[in-house]
Amino acid sequence: MGSLSPRTHLDWLEAEAIYVLREIAAECERPVLLFSGGKDSAVLLKLAEKAFRPAAFPFPLMHIDTGHNYPEVISFRDNRAAELGEKLIVRSVEDSIARGTVVLRHENDTRNGAQAITLLEAIEEFQFDACIGGARRDEEKARAKERFVSFRDEFGQWDPKAQRPELWRLFNTRVHKGENLRAFPISNWTELDVWQYIKRENIELPSIYYTHPRSVVRRNGLLVPDTHLTPPNEGETTEVVNVRFRTVGDISCTCPVESTAASPDDIIEETALATLTERGATRMDDQASEASMEHRKKQGYF
Repeated sequence: MGSLSPRTHLDWLEAEAIYVLREIAAECERPVLLFSGGKDSAVLLKLAEKAFRPAAFPFPLMHIDTGHNYPEVISFRDNRAAELGEKLIVRSVEDSIARGTVVLRHENDTRNGAQAITLLEAIEEFQFDACIGGARRDEEKARAKERFVSFRDEFGQWDPKAQRPELWRLFNTRVHKGENLRAFPISNWTELDVWQYIKRENIELPSIYYTHPRSVVRRNGLLVPDTHLTPPNEGETTEVVNVRFRTVGDISCTCPVESTAASPDDIIEETALATLTERGATRMDDQASEASMEHRKKQGYF
C-alpha cells in the first residue's frame, strides 16, 4: 500500500474555502456568488465546482457591472458562466444612474464606489441573505478586518467593531429581514496563493492578466491606460509598454503594472518579489483618502 502524499498549503486553503462555501449554502436561504470575471472570482468558481459538482451550484452568480469594465473581462465572464451552465445575474450601475439612485459629479467619474448602491438594490430585489465574494485579507487594510462571514445591517452598512466571533470556524448566519451577510471563503489566501492555485488547477483567466502591449501615461507612480475614460492630461506623453493587470476593476481607476510575465509561472516569480500590494500598486481610487476602502465598505461596498 503506497504512502499518501503530504498535504500542501494549497490543499489546506482549498479545504477551508470549500468548507465555508458549503456552510453558507447550508445555512442561508438565498445566497449568491459574486462573479466579476476577475482572477479571485475565477478561483471561487473552481472551488464551487469542487464543493458542489456534479450537482448545479446552490446559488446563482451575480455581477454588479459599472459599465466601464474592460471588454476582455466581460467577455470572459459571460463565456465562463455559459460553460458552467449556471445562472448569471447582471445588474448595472448605469441602471442605478437612470433611476437617480446613483448621482455622479461628472459623466466619466469612477463608478467603483457607486457599485455599493447597485449591489444593495440587487440584494433587495432578489432578497439575497448572503453574498459570497473573493475578497482577501492581504489586499488592503480594511479588508483585513473582515471575518469569513461578515454581518451587514438593514442598511447594508458594515461596522468592523461589531462583527460576530468565529470560534472553531462556527459561523452565526442568523439575520433579520433586510439584514445580510458577506462571506469570503478565500480570506486567508494571498495573491501568491491565488496564482499558485491558478497554475495547479489550470484555471483560465481574461487575457489582460498576462503581458500585452498597451498605451499608457506615467502619472503619480502609476501606469494610467490611455482610454476615453482616462485620457492623457495636457503635457503628458503617451507610450506603449508591455503590461499586465494584477487586479481588474473599473477602467477609470484600475492601472496595469509593467511586466513581461506571460504565464502563471512568470507571475508567481514576480509576485514573490513584489513589495506593493496589488491594490496599492494599481488602484487610483485607493490613493484618495476620501474614497478609502474602509469608508466605502461601511457604506455597503463589497
